[in-house]
Amino acid sequence: MARKYFGTDGIRGRVGEGVITPDFMLRLGYAAGKVFGEMAADKRAGRPSILIGKDTRVSGYMFEAALEAGLISAGVDVGLLGPMPTPAIAYLTQTFHASAGIVISASHNPYQDNGIKFFGAEGSKLPDRLEQQIEAALEEPMTTAPDLGKAWRIDDAAARYIEFCKASAPWGFSLEGLKVVLDCANGATYHIAPKVFRELGAEVSSIGVSPDGVNINLECGSTKPQRLQQAVREEGADLGIAFDGDGDRVLFVDRNGELVDGDQLLFLIAIHRHQFLGGCSGVVGTLMSNYGFELALGELQIPFARAKVGDRYVLEKMYANGWKLGGESSGHIICADATTTGDGIISALQVLRAVCDFGEPLEQLKGRMKMLPQHMINVRLAHRDGVLDHGDVKAAVGAAETELAGRGRVLLRPSGTEPLIRVMVEGEDSVQVEELAGQISAVVERVGNA
Repeated sequence: MARKYFGTDGIRGRVGEGVITPDFMLRLGYAAGKVFGEMAADKRAGRPSILIGKDTRVSGYMFEAALEAGLISAGVDVGLLGPMPTPAIAYLTQTFHASAGIVISASHNPYQDNGIKFFGAEGSKLPDRLEQQIEAALEEPMTTAPDLGKAWRIDDAAARYIEFCKASAPWGFSLEGLKVVLDCANGATYHIAPKVFRELGAEVSSIGVSPDGVNINLECGSTKPQRLQQAVREEGADLGIAFDGDGDRVLFVDRNGELVDGDQLLFLIAIHRHQFLGGCSGVVGTLMSNYGFELALGELQIPFARAKVGDRYVLEKMYANGWKLGGESSGHIICADATTTGDGIISALQVLRAVCDFGEPLEQLKGRMKMLPQHMINVRLAHRDGVLDHGDVKAAVGAAETELAGRGRVLLRPSGTEPLIRVMVEGEDSVQVEELAGQISAVVERVGNA
């Protein structure tokens, strides 16, 4: 069945447009409650409960109330978590043995956007089957269950999650002597991350910890790290850590103010496991992961596989390969032996374990992996049908791959939302990479606009 509402990362859009409205959220809450209620009845498990958490967008209050009303009308109990990182909802859903968890967030997007993401009872994203059942229930009329649900607020949610994050590091792990600047993006980690790192002994300075409902991700956080880079340099900090609005992504800044992206962080976690924790079985990246990452892992004989872009696909390939580590260059990193989903705080602690155990500053440690020059061109086309299979395009790609001689790669990827084909070339020589990307783009543009 084709999906009408759910995308690969839940339901997302501009508030007040499309389905991102209070009326839709009311119906979505009822539909989800009906599906999970029927599942509980089949298992004779009693009345189900569903947790709701959100980031700091002003629209979150409105959607929280609408979802709560819909769930209660379907006979489901509701636990309200308040502003919490997305991975915290995944963890707390398991902790409270809830039937599901709902996150109200649009992640790294501006405050005008919002969205919904579901986690199942195990703290993982819902399988397609359940999302399809919820979509089907959305088409049915709402009624009121004879036994209405009840709502309660979980006041110790933040404290529980803080202890969970700290427990992801080994007993006795200490950040004493480390000076860190945190950028919480005025988002869901604002009241969580500073406490985690302080309680582990770090000297912490924080920015992006004053949410007002409209400043989430505004010139701050992992998508806008310039303020953090400046703060690290000005304060003479050892490093900086930037989260996105819902706390499932993380990027670092070294003491020189240089950005350390998700590929580099994932590599540091992998080599730490390889050297100190008995080995790293393998790492999943994406089609966009830097080729230098793949080469560096290969030199250590750590297996590497690429998934489609999106944490859902990364996690699927991790499970398929039986591996515990994967992620994206955006900083969405999954440590499956520590948590069930991407978690910025836990991933940051894994990186800091590497820094501490290797005994090297971040700016030195990251040099163990050489990032290769990457050049991307977005080619806008009149049509995309058959372009990637066209003989001239294939020939241009083949010629570029021959010239790269196994020390680079070519990727052509259609945009999911625009009439574009993204042409990306990586290699050791930045001039060569840019020239090859231009040559292939010219062929793609000619074929696609013929």
